[in-house]
Amino acid sequence: MTATHHRQPLFNLCGGHAALDFVNSLDVRFGARAPVERLTDYTALLRFARESQLLDARRARQLARVTPAAAQRAVRSARELREALAGALYARLDGRSPPPAAVRTLERHLHRAGRHRELRWEPGGRGAALSWDRGRFEARAELPVWLLAQSAGELLMSEELERVRACDADTCRWLFLDTSRNHTRRWCDMRICGNRMKARRFHARHEA
Repeated sequence: MTATHHRQPLFNLCGGHAALDFVNSLDVRFGARAPVERLTDYTALLRFARESQLLDARRARQLARVTPAAAQRAVRSARELREALAGALYARLDGRSPPPAAVRTLERHLHRAGRHRELRWEPGGRGAALSWDRGRFEARAELPVWLLAQSAGELLMSEELERVRACDADTCRWLFLDTSRNHTRRWCDMRICGNRMKARRFHARHEA
């Protein structure tokens, strides 16, 4: 894990928010073929957390030494959180209420994330203040899951939720935060889905 930050990014972080990129880590979710799992193992989970700037290099190196059993549990927990988050967000975009099971799962993960932190006094004269810190929990294998749950909770309870969109490509539907001036962004990545859909429409018009 020591060289993780020197590698080319494994994940396409076009969502504009860690929680949305997290949902997108299950690729081809709505395609005809089987979805593509990007969170293949704990190394991939740590790498996602690093690339999303939820974990620093020191913590990632420390977590790379957890036991295989703890790592497997963390990956299962991360995927469970991701699918509950996906269920809630896609339901909202489709004008439906989130599945009750997804809400309960999100609630459980948010509670866990909240329990595994502690208040820390940051000295500094007049700038001294209390802040939340993972402290004694930062070496636990599920730290990336707690950080992702925290990120998801912040999004779900903020005004940014109104700007969450799904890619217009029906086989993609990756989530992203629409920060365009007129809120008219249609594609997760113009270079990929945008150009692909434009080419498809061009061919359809000329074949008609």
